[in-house]
Amino acid sequence: MSTLDTGLTLIRSAAGRVSAANGWMGNAFKSWMPTGLYARALLIMIVPMVVLQSVVAFVFMERHWNTVTRRLSAAVVADVATLIDVYKVYPQDKDRTQLRRIADQRLGLVVDFLPVGDLPPPGPKPFFSLLDQTLSVQLGRQIARPFWIDTVGRSNLVEIRIRLDDAVMRVFAKRSAAYASNSEIFIFWMLGTSSILLIVMVLFLRNQIKPILRLADAAESFGKGREVPNFRPRGAREVRRAAHAFLEMKARIERSIEQRTAMLAGVSHDLRTILTRFKLELALIGDSPEVDGMRKDVDEMAGMLEAYLAFARGDSGEHAQPTDMTLALEELRSDAERNGHAATVTFHGLPVVTVKPASFKRCLANLVSNAARHANAISITGHRDHRYLTVTIDDDGPGIPAHMREEVFKPFLRLDDARNQDEGGTGLGLAIARDIARSHGGDITLADSPMGGLRAAVRIPV
Repeated sequence: MSTLDTGLTLIRSAAGRVSAANGWMGNAFKSWMPTGLYARALLIMIVPMVVLQSVVAFVFMERHWNTVTRRLSAAVVADVATLIDVYKVYPQDKDRTQLRRIADQRLGLVVDFLPVGDLPPPGPKPFFSLLDQTLSVQLGRQIARPFWIDTVGRSNLVEIRIRLDDAVMRVFAKRSAAYASNSEIFIFWMLGTSSILLIVMVLFLRNQIKPILRLADAAESFGKGREVPNFRPRGAREVRRAAHAFLEMKARIERSIEQRTAMLAGVSHDLRTILTRFKLELALIGDSPEVDGMRKDVDEMAGMLEAYLAFARGDSGEHAQPTDMTLALEELRSDAERNGHAATVTFHGLPVVTVKPASFKRCLANLVSNAARHANAISITGHRDHRYLTVTIDDDGPGIPAHMREEVFKPFLRLDDARNQDEGGTGLGLAIARDIARSHGGDITLADSPMGGLRAAVRIPV
């Protein structure tokens, strides 16, 4: 039993290592793969085409080109062997005139005879030496005499020297007679047609990807609370179907927002009417400590009602437009100073950002108000780059514990006695601020401030 357990343990360990290796290879492969749909689609089309053409070229080179070159070289060497046989059996042709005539007129070769001696040293070999290899094999097989060849010196000719008993025969043959020279034309046409197909694929894919990118931009703009002008379903059937689904979803969301806004407007009107009657009745009663307390309760109830309705209403009905953030931050600084707090403002980058101005100012005002309620000094810093607008609000207050920095964004949550109703507020300020930031496609994070208190950072895409 222990041996079986040991074997199972080894098998599990090996399987774990194999799984880890497969995971590592998969992650490495994903890291090399492009992330965009356009690049991946091109890769899906190009890789099979390159593999197919590589296989076709290899088969052509291996079977057709090599075979044809080998046969042509064998034919040229056979002609040279025939001339050597004629040279041996026809000695009465002292000047070899008839041999040269036969070689020139019948075989397309230029033959010359040099004094007997050593052959030249081997010359440089070309990088692709198929012709040298084939000629060398055929000369050794059919003639079996010392030889020397040069396929590089003259571009259109091949020189062959063969040492005979009393002379050295020098033969010039056309390269096309011993070498399949039309192979380059095949490769040229293959690469040319592949390039044309690649251009057509790039243009076609670009037109197919554009509707997807437009749909993504429209969804992103709608998620940021911006209008989506001139968007129409285009492209392939599946892309048009997704675009129609997006438009239907957009219409349903807008109808829901309109219905909620209308309902809240009715509720707000009815409740304000009742509160107005309360105020009027209290004014007719006269002054007394009890009446002053009731007036205070009614005013607090009115403030709470406004806060609740603002949280439920969100930023519906407002359209995004270019806004100068330096002016908005300066207004926040002025408001904080009027309430007796020291505040500074700094902004870096291009100040004009497309936001819903009233809603975004309310978001920042809630954060500044939260800082002013618990601190004496406030620092407001804005930074805009090509992607994001970031506004940080630092204070020197007591801060918020790290484990509670997400909890404070929940509606109606108060951390301690300093944030009770007597101090003002309904526990909705941070919730409303985050809701507005997320409606712009961004978010709010809390962290420790260099001033010793809390840092609230608002970041939205531009």
